[in-house]
Amino acid sequence: IGGRVRALVGVVAGLGCAWFAATPSRAGEADPMPAWSRDVGARRTPGSPDIFTVQAFGPMADGSTMATSAIQSAIDRCAAAGGGVVAFKPGTYLTGALFLKGNVEFRVDTGVTLRGTKDLAAYPRQWTRVAGIEMMWPAALLNICDARNVKVSGGGTIDGDGAASWSHYAAMVRQYEARGLRWVVDYDCERIRLLQVWRSSDVTVQDVHLRRSGFWTVQVCYSEHVTVSGISIHDNAGPSTDGVDVDSSRYVLVQDCDIDNNDDCICLKAGRDADGLRVNRPTEYVLIRDNLTRRGSGMVTFGSETSGGIRHVLVERNRALGTAEGIRFKSARTRGGYVRDVVIRDVTMTDVPSPFTITLDWFPSYSYAATNADWSGSNVPAHWKVLTTPVTPPERGWCRIEDVSIENVRITGANQIFTASGLPGDPVRDIRWRNVTAEGKRAGRIEYASGWSMRDVTLSTPAPDQLVLANCTDMTVPSVRTKP
Repeated sequence: IGGRVRALVGVVAGLGCAWFAATPSRAGEADPMPAWSRDVGARRTPGSPDIFTVQAFGPMADGSTMATSAIQSAIDRCAAAGGGVVAFKPGTYLTGALFLKGNVEFRVDTGVTLRGTKDLAAYPRQWTRVAGIEMMWPAALLNICDARNVKVSGGGTIDGDGAASWSHYAAMVRQYEARGLRWVVDYDCERIRLLQVWRSSDVTVQDVHLRRSGFWTVQVCYSEHVTVSGISIHDNAGPSTDGVDVDSSRYVLVQDCDIDNNDDCICLKAGRDADGLRVNRPTEYVLIRDNLTRRGSGMVTFGSETSGGIRHVLVERNRALGTAEGIRFKSARTRGGYVRDVVIRDVTMTDVPSPFTITLDWFPSYSYAATNADWSGSNVPAHWKVLTTPVTPPERGWCRIEDVSIENVRITGANQIFTASGLPGDPVRDIRWRNVTAEGKRAGRIEYASGWSMRDVTLSTPAPDQLVLANCTDMTVPSVRTKP
């Protein structure tokens, strides 16, 4: 066994070297960065110095008078002139959905707050993707759709005022669960996203404060060369208030963000079930670095929407403080797709109850749509039919997680260090752990895994404990030491 493991580690090390760029560093050694990392993020930003002040179009910055029309007029005029900066005088602007356009910098400076109206009619419905399927859904508060070379910046605040959405969702969940429809309530309850980047490129979202989103805070979908940098996300107490969702997009940079919310903090997605397999667009070439996560379900999450695949990802120098889970992989038996070619390194987690979690059978009452007598007949919404479209053969719905490296990790204050489970016939394969030090109440459990290697991995628990393995093959695991 030891010989096979050493051989496996040697092969993996060789493959890992091919993944990195062989660029000389200052010390003359290879720079441990993948070659594609040079290409992530926006390649350009709007450069015109022309300023279009929103006040020229007549809005009131009193927080109660609707300013949507005036703000949109400033955006449109700026774009028609070939680009420039849309700027605000200090104050609070009540607005519905806004649509940014190419070559426009939308500058929300310190002292400026954009606050979303509670009137759902102010968010026109449009074709989009929500939680892994394409469907009609209300526009976000701030929309960058089919646009090139756009920037949102300034140090001010974009406030979704989403408490009404949170309350509406809570009431709907109770009603739907009583009818056996938990799987569709998230799609029927049309909550408002804060900022959407849709089918766009060369987009920068930088140095703004985002708060109280009704649903996901920043969604980057079907887009490429996007930078999300230096933003803060706070006061997101409601359900599904994800921080940054990278959804079937490529060449994305997420860096220097401070995220406190009620769901996944930074999440990579690629479609759900039959509809995601139909679209078949991966999330790829993503660099996530130097971020701080606080509350939330996961520091960095892969899934649960995995149908189009997630690959070529580097996560480095991130910190989690009290986040519910740290590195999180989640999928379901009907998702399909894969997660592979992922490197996670130089991570610190403090008081994170579950630092490493992997599940391929996540949240069954949500993940698995079921026909129900409550929705028979001709008035079934189109997205219900999409959600209940079967994935055949069943094996096509299995997500393969493989070729993942996790290294240089420090963990203190955990409850259970490992919580990992693949599926019978679909184990989680080839995860390489190196230089991991973790202190927690329990070592945890790994089930249905194959080909894991652990080098310089130390687990410490307050009472004698061991890492439990069930239905695992070709594994090397650490011993667990007792530390009072």
